[in-house]
Formats: sequence, C-alpha cells, structure tokens
Amino acid sequence: MSRPVLELSGISKSFGAVQALNQVDLAVDPGEVVALLGDNGAGKSTLVKVIAGVNSGDSGDILWEGKRVEINRPADAQRLGIATIYQDLALCDNLDIVANLFLGVEKTAFGALDEVDMERRATELLDSLSVKMPSLRVPVASLSGGQRQIIAIARALLGEPKVVLLDEPTAALGVAQTAQVLDLIERLRDRGLGVILVSHNMADVRAVADRAAVLRLGRNAGDFGVEETSYEEIVAAITGASDNPVSRRASVTRTEEA
Repeated sequence: MSRPVLELSGISKSFGAVQALNQVDLAVDPGEVVALLGDNGAGKSTLVKVIAGVNSGDSGDILWEGKRVEINRPADAQRLGIATIYQDLALCDNLDIVANLFLGVEKTAFGALDEVDMERRATELLDSLSVKMPSLRVPVASLSGGQRQIIAIARALLGEPKVVLLDEPTAALGVAQTAQVLDLIERLRDRGLGVILVSHNMADVRAVADRAAVLRLGRNAGDFGVEETSYEEIVAAITGASDNPVSRRASVTRTEEA
C-alpha cells in the first residue's frame, strides 16, 4: 500500500467558545479522490482552511509524505504542493485564458511579457488534461461555468502540486458542465495526484470518489469506501441517523444475522 501524501491526525480548532474541529483525522493517497462530506457546520470549511494554511490548527499533526510539517499560512501549503481551488475561483473576467493561467507568474523575455511562450505552455497544459477550448484568447467572462472551473483547476496545476483541494467544484453547474469537471477530476487522479473533493452532491461523489470522509459536529463520523458503501449509510453518517438507538440496534441485528 502507498503511503499517504497528506495525513492529518488529531486536528482540533476552536474559535472562542466554539469547537469547530475536535480530534479530526484525514488522509489522502497519491492517485486517490477523497470526498469530504458533512452538513453545514460540520467543520468542512475549517478543515479546508487548516490544510490550505488560512487557519492554523490549535493541536494535532500534519504529515507530508510521512514527515511532520507546519502549515501556518497559504505559502506553506503551496510550497509543499497543496493547491486549493475555492468556489469563487478568483478569475479575472476581463482577461483571456492565457493571462488568467499565468496571473502573478507571468513569463517575460527582454523585459516584456513573453506572450508566445505563455500561450505555448497554456496549450500544452490544457492538451495534457484533454481540455478543449474554442480559443485561449477569449475573455474568461465569455466561458461557461464548467469551463471557468476547469481554467481555475488548470491554473493551480502550473505549480505542479501533489494534492488538489476542490471546494464544491460543481456547485451551480448544469449536467454537461458538471460532467466536464468530473472528467477532469478523474484525469487528476490518473496523473497520480491526491484530490480532496468537498461536495454536497452525492451523485458527484459516487461518480469520482474512492473514499468518503464524513465530518459531523467537528468530529470524524466515518470513513467509507464509496463502492462498498450504500448511499443510505453515508447519508446516515452525515445526518447522525446512524447514532440513534434504533439505527444502532438495526446494525447489531444485521451483524448477528451475518
């Protein structure tokens, strides 16, 4: 078995009297898609911010390729090889695809922007992901929601990350656009990247995720192999239905019968 590229152990985080995370564990292997699930207030956003370096955990350990590391700011996460794509995407609508891909990391030659080199590298990157765009010189504002999401993910890949964290990447997308994004997530896995997918859409989770890690009230509520686990079991962990006496009794009965 491969060693996790990223492993969190016993992560806790409080905001005043509010315990947002309580001894949370999470791991992702190279070439694995882990869905991070939970109701609103479960702690998903806080855990994402700890991984991305926006907030530091109060306690617990973070291991990167088996070695303990500190992630105290976004630059720490980026330096390790963690790329985070948030829901707002942070794209500049008035700029074209090439300019958005290289925003902040522009290539220059002889004191001027090297537009030819940037367009060549953009074409190579998108081709490697099997992504087709009508033109790399159209404003991002003219792209569909799915295409915009793909550009945001592609931009993150320029830094050659080993883990990609996607926050609700298919929210508000149509069926065809969602399919485009899910196809890209599968290609990220095929390239050997670890992917953490935050989603409320169980259809998306079942389509691309290998494992589902569930948070409830800031704690781990289950870690499931998606193929071996029913939709109902995962939803029960998310909602807490599996914690009630009737569900526990039914679970014990099924085990005894087996």
